[in-house]
Amino acid sequence: MKFFIDTANLAQIKEAQDLGILDGVTTNPSLMAKEGITGQENIINHYKKICEVVDGDVSAEVIGTTYEEMIKEGEVLAALHDQIVVKVPMIKDGIKAIKYFSDKGIKTNCTLVFSVGQALLAAKAGATYVSPFIGRLDDVSSDGLNLIHEIRTIYDNYNFDTEILAASVRHTMHIIDCAKIGADVMTGPLSAIEGLLKHPLTDIGLEKFLADYKKGNA
Repeated sequence: MKFFIDTANLAQIKEAQDLGILDGVTTNPSLMAKEGITGQENIINHYKKICEVVDGDVSAEVIGTTYEEMIKEGEVLAALHDQIVVKVPMIKDGIKAIKYFSDKGIKTNCTLVFSVGQALLAAKAGATYVSPFIGRLDDVSSDGLNLIHEIRTIYDNYNFDTEILAASVRHTMHIIDCAKIGADVMTGPLSAIEGLLKHPLTDIGLEKFLADYKKGNA
């Protein structure tokens, strides 16, 4: 499973990259605003900085909601760097835009997916990634992980190339469960990724090893 980090914070992206396990980055206007990055020129420059830090795909989201707006914005974003993936919302014009980009060889990430039917349409249109938001589904008492499972089943039935990118990952167990189900990619905060490192028995074991070493080498 690929590991993406969901942030616009360069320090966190660098920290994840330094771990040696980072495969890409996803971000959006809300995450940009959280870092104080506003204005089209600043946002564009920030995407370029992210591409300089990571080796993998970087999802850059369009703001427009009409087909024409998404095509115009997406082509500008795709021209920034080979690593850019154009992030398009799951709406009617978004599906049309994904098909256009797919035919042009431009990678896409279909975002805000909450149903298996939406995921099916995204794959039919040729999306590179489809992003079901499992955490947001959990928030409204729906089963986000079951959605991943259903999408996996349908994609495998028809050998779709679209990768399932589990988004809105909130914690470490989301990552583990998505890996069990067969999500191709997860994207979440650095805290969730680093949570995989932690286990109390590891801490206890290391503490004992070091204590025994000190006794034997006092």
